[in-house]
Amino acid sequence: MLADGFFSRLGLEQTFRWLHILAGIVWIGMLYFFNLVQVPAYAAFGDEAKARNIALDKVTRRALWWFRWGAVSTVVMGITITMAQKDFFKPSNGVSFGKTGGGLAISLGMLLAIIMFLNVWGVIWRNQKVLLANAANLLAGGEANPAAAAAGRKALMASRTNVIFSVGMLYLMVVSSHDVYLGNPISSGKVGAFWAISIVVTAVLELNALGFMPWKAEVNKGLNKLYDGGVRMVLIGATGFWVIVLVVCELFLKK
Repeated sequence: MLADGFFSRLGLEQTFRWLHILAGIVWIGMLYFFNLVQVPAYAAFGDEAKARNIALDKVTRRALWWFRWGAVSTVVMGITITMAQKDFFKPSNGVSFGKTGGGLAISLGMLLAIIMFLNVWGVIWRNQKVLLANAANLLAGGEANPAAAAAGRKALMASRTNVIFSVGMLYLMVVSSHDVYLGNPISSGKVGAFWAISIVVTAVLELNALGFMPWKAEVNKGLNKLYDGGVRMVLIGATGFWVIVLVVCELFLKK
């Protein structure tokens, strides 16, 4: 009875939304730590391979635990919000969810978050396990794993793509939760244009992260310059993606 009273006063929706934001801070915070702090810091180790391997084994291993489970918690809480909030996907004022500005904004934000989540578990963590095992093996006096360099490259490309996606994703989450585009009814033509541009841009960046573009994973080739130009290029890429999201939203999600 106490629990029922507590949740009835506080509201399940608010509780899950708070947990969703809290988990998201952990996930995205760790993502930014890896890309803006750890990568350049580890590069500064230079020839001090042992020190870098100790840092990988003792620091990165722990950080990756919070990173990947923060991603799981964020996605689970986000899905739970859609179930806890009454009529989340129901039509508003006779307009279907998928044809309102707010509905389209949150839908694209959710799509980006899911792609980022899949990158975490399907690419980043799978390849980071190779790096962690290699670091531990070297510290124990073993031989280096020749596959470690390629694994590190794959993890880097997916991780930096997630940084680029994250800025646009967070913008979409904010504008949808603050009713920037409200329940504006959007014409079918605008809905189609919104999704066409959004999906093409997102697909190109994701395919690049997976090494499926013509230049594959080659350093400083094509869009890979966003990954190989240091923190500055990552921030430029993230800002560029956010600008595209902003322009698309302003063009197609308003009456």
